[in-house]
Amino acid sequence: MKLNVLERMIRLPISIEQAWDFVSDPRNLARITPPEMGFKITSPLPERMYAGMIITYKIRPLFKISVDWVTEITHVDEPHMFVDEQRFGPYRFWHHQHLFREIPGGVAMRDIVHWALPKRARAVSPFLVAPRLQVIFDHRRRVLEEMFGVYKEPNLIP
Repeated sequence: MKLNVLERMIRLPISIEQAWDFVSDPRNLARITPPEMGFKITSPLPERMYAGMIITYKIRPLFKISVDWVTEITHVDEPHMFVDEQRFGPYRFWHHQHLFREIPGGVAMRDIVHWALPKRARAVSPFLVAPRLQVIFDHRRRVLEEMFGVYKEPNLIP
């Protein structure tokens, strides 16, 4: 199985706690997902995320075809990282690390996604899936910067 990797980082002018509170709440996932994907959570959600939590949702990743997706939050180290893994859905393998690090004047949020498609779909990966994932993460960046502002490198020299 060939694993693909997508890595993205965004810096925001907010505290690590603010970033954690927003991104670790699954209810906010719809806000940072492109609207044309029709993201809809179909399972009840607790007040706080925890390791072992199962989230079910419907999404239209390509061609407006709706698919069911089940993810499990497998690791949580508040406010520094959490991992979601697909248990059922369009990928053969999906492992998404969300990493948070304090930086001067804000927080660096890093996403590392390891993914693979089922054998029958691998030929379309470079042409459809990989570019679509880029669009999704570009959208997330725009929305987060609209909500929280654009990070400006602080002048640390007096």
